[in-house]
This record gives sequence, structure tokens and C-alpha cells, in this order.
Amino acid sequence: MIVKNIDFANELLKAEETKQAVTALTERDDQLMVEDAYKIQLETVNLKLAQGKKIIGKKVGLTSVAMQKMLNVNEPDYGHLFDDMRVENGAIVKIDSLISPKVEAEIGFVLKEDLVGPNITYLDVMMATKYVVPTIEIIDSRIADWNIKLVDTVADNGSSAKVVVGEKYTELSGIDLRTNSMVLFKNKELIATGAGAAALGHPAYAIAWLANKLHEFGITLKKDELILPGALSGAVEVTGGDTIEASFGALGSVTVHFE
Repeated sequence: MIVKNIDFANELLKAEETKQAVTALTERDDQLMVEDAYKIQLETVNLKLAQGKKIIGKKVGLTSVAMQKMLNVNEPDYGHLFDDMRVENGAIVKIDSLISPKVEAEIGFVLKEDLVGPNITYLDVMMATKYVVPTIEIIDSRIADWNIKLVDTVADNGSSAKVVVGEKYTELSGIDLRTNSMVLFKNKELIATGAGAAALGHPAYAIAWLANKLHEFGITLKKDELILPGALSGAVEVTGGDTIEASFGALGSVTVHFE
């Protein structure tokens, strides 16, 4: 299985680099388990680190009921964020740098101390948070036609692609993230709404889940990392010419344009 994990990792990395999607891993090997998928992802992470890329954070995916229903799964996944994925607020993203992109609005967390599982709680996350920041995650699948099961998206780095990071940093004192609203606009048309509660009831619960899940693989959430706790609504498809804006009320807004 180790050889197969490496083969799948190389295949997914090549798909990302060439923008040529591959057939779902689960269609080719129905014995693959979620444990295998995380090992495949970590093989890909090691390949990227060997290329000189740096990890800047982690993401939780599939925390909202909307996203779990969309992909027919019943638990979250996670992925790694690299320095070449970061996009500044208001920047342009080339649509041909992606395969089949979608966007999600998320409340990003930046940590002021490491979070080391197991047994990390909601309160631990809140105490370890330096500030929150508005983000748009651009997700993409190296699996053809988004024909994915949980194993496929986990192996494919949680379908991560890019993250657009806003400029407003907000400390948590006096902020109720559970009820904090989000409105998502596509070409100035309101297309989705949500609130922090969409991410496992509160974004901090999603990050606690992540810290505890990562402990199984000897990985921690580190100081100054950007942690994405999951989408506040279903993912929205984008094409060239689209402008996306996510507004989070008092937390600020973030915008990206595709061409």
C-alpha cells in the first residue's frame, strides 16, 4: 500500500500542475480507506515541501451540512495550505490556473500559540486565537468532474487550491462568531448567506476537531498559521469574468476577481 500511496500522491500532484484531472481514486481501488487517504495527502505534502513550498496553515472542509450533502459525506476532511496558495484581497486569479474551481466564504483564524491534540476543546481554540480574518477559499478538484467520495477529497488535500485573505484583523473579545453573518455576492448579485454556526455549530469546534484529528498523524496546528474552519454555505462555481465578494459584517469583507 505504501507504494500505491506514493503513486497516487505523484498522480494528484501532476494533475494539479498540468490542470489535467484524473479518475477518482475510489473508482480504481475500492479498498481505499480514509486512513489511506490521509497518508496519500501527506505524501503529496512532502513532495511539495521538497519543491521548496512552505506550509502557511491548514483547512477543515465539509463542516457544513450543505457541503456534506453536496458531496454525500458525513464527516469533515482537512488539507494543508501552502505559501503559493495565498491570494491578496482584491487580486486577480487566472481561471486557467485551475481545473474546475468553486468558492467558499470562511472565517479564518490565526493562532497565537500551537494547538496540540488530543483533547483540544472549543475553549482551547478560543484562547489560542490571535485574531480572525475574512477569507474566500477557492477549492478545486484534481478528480475529474468533482466525482468524489470522502477518500478522494482527503487524498486530494481536501480539494484545496487557493485562499484569498482579507485585510481586517479582529480579536475575538465581544464577537459572537456563532451568529456572525456572511453574505456572498457573485457579480454583485447575492448568491448565498450563512453564519458561523454553519461550521459544526461554531468555527472553533471545527478547529478543535482538526487539532484532534491531526494528532493521529503527529501534526499540530502552529502559532501564526492560518486555519480555515469550513464554509458557511454551499460552494459556488466560478468562471472567467466573475467577481466574488464575501462580507462578514463587523469582521470585514474580501474580494477576488477571476479572468
